[in-house]
Amino acid sequence: MAQIEAFAVEQWMNAYEDSCRFNLAETCVRSLTVNELVDLTGDRAAFWEQLGRTQLTYGPITGSPRLRELVAELYEHKSADDVMITHGAIGANSLVYSALVEAGDHVVTVVPTYQQHYSIPESMGAEVGLVHLRADDDWLPRLSDIAAAVTAETKVIALNNPNNPTGALIPRTQLEAIVDIAREVGAWIVCDEVYRGVDQDDDGFTASIVDLYEKGISTGSMSKPYALAGLRLGWIVGPHDFLESVATHRDYTTISVGRIDDALAVVALENRATILARSRATTRENLAIVDAWVRAQPGVSYVKPQSGTTALIGYDAAIDSYDFCRRLLDEHGVMFTPGDAFDIPRTVRIGFADDTETLKTGLALTSEFLNSLHSRRT
Repeated sequence: MAQIEAFAVEQWMNAYEDSCRFNLAETCVRSLTVNELVDLTGDRAAFWEQLGRTQLTYGPITGSPRLRELVAELYEHKSADDVMITHGAIGANSLVYSALVEAGDHVVTVVPTYQQHYSIPESMGAEVGLVHLRADDDWLPRLSDIAAAVTAETKVIALNNPNNPTGALIPRTQLEAIVDIAREVGAWIVCDEVYRGVDQDDDGFTASIVDLYEKGISTGSMSKPYALAGLRLGWIVGPHDFLESVATHRDYTTISVGRIDDALAVVALENRATILARSRATTRENLAIVDAWVRAQPGVSYVKPQSGTTALIGYDAAIDSYDFCRRLLDEHGVMFTPGDAFDIPRTVRIGFADDTETLKTGLALTSEFLNSLHSRRT
């Protein structure tokens, strides 16, 4: 059986997110309730009546036609035939690599990123080359680094845009340049776009890789900007013949998503303007709070995110990030994610899109903790 590295971020979240008092590690926009979602239909009684008549069969294996149409509308030039519904973006990413990568393949992954994008290919026997982002570059990839990492044998280039954990946003022109690099060797580009829709400027939407490249694959979900992680519903968007190969692997794992989850996701995407307006208001207001805190707090620094719901905050205290986060939890009940889970020492990842009052309280308590660390050092 193939071995795989322990998933550092998920292990950390599993261990502490249910017991902390102030969760500043949460990466989803504050979740909607079922009632809040159904209220968007304008007729709760009619919705529940229709749902009550839904037969709880498997349903369409790749997702209902209506849901796939709505997902396709999130892209410039896609149709329902280019969409497959999955169990969250985590299921989407797993299926993509199952269909694309074999032992001996060469994969280039831009890091830091969600660990699936290097640990899954490695577990399949692929050679994975890592392209490291730098804070000095505002956490944006250097094209020269990607070009140097790509070879004639490169099968996949893996991106995460907007980036988790930094909140960096690769602009369209730079994505187009990465496409040129990939096209030269015939490589696929897999872009995890799960945070797409909450850019800090304009309408919140950045360009998708599938609208720029014929071998581009986008993964996304209802979890982050759509505030519906509990649906466990995501998608893959890509060429139809590629999705057919994904379907072969899917038959061995997840079959279909739940019909109730599918129906609720339809409601959300039919009302996406309202939901995304809420999400953008939250992320922009809360990031302003984080930004003011970073500017006022001695000993911390960051590159202000351009999108997403997370930021990577550096600190100057002489303590590794796991110890930092455990002590902060023990002493004040505040939860961050250790930067060492992304192989970025002396940093923590903050999720800033949940409850605003929790964010303010958690940051104030973090200031107390940081100040106490500095006083102990002196």
